[in-house]
Amino acid sequence: MPGRSEPDDHALGRSRGGLSTKVHLASDSRARPLSIHVTAGQAGDAPAFEAVMARIRIPRRGLGRPRTRPAIVLADRAYSSRAIRGHLRRRGIRAVIPQPADQIGHRLRRGRAGGRPPGFDAETYKERNAVERCIARLKQWRGLAMRTDKLAIAYQAALHLAAILIWAQR
Repeated sequence: MPGRSEPDDHALGRSRGGLSTKVHLASDSRARPLSIHVTAGQAGDAPAFEAVMARIRIPRRGLGRPRTRPAIVLADRAYSSRAIRGHLRRRGIRAVIPQPADQIGHRLRRGRAGGRPPGFDAETYKERNAVERCIARLKQWRGLAMRTDKLAIAYQAALHLAAILIWAQR
């Protein structure tokens, strides 16, 4: 029906290409998923950031509770906001996130009041390809790549199953 929106539990959103879903995830350096969050396709990346970070559980080699705070976060330009950088700073996590051109322009336009630019380590940022490799590994399952499940809970369950299989491989 035209004008009808999908319920929240479907995690489907309208975009130019039709209905779509966005998978937000964090991965380790070996392209294994650490946390997964599903939203509607038109949803922004930044609002889902804290949900993804809250779900991270980094297993320890020996005994003990899993770590919930990574040492470093490598993210793309979509995650470059004061709120996200502040969240990471409060938790003592180093952020390696490039600034988009518009944010650089806004800061420069303000002159001295714009503050200094956030630190960025280009050499460390090259390791961000682990997230892209993780997404590619998840999309090898046709049902995940094509989003054949209607309910988001079923789609997220399939993502978790694929993540378990990825962790079991290595």
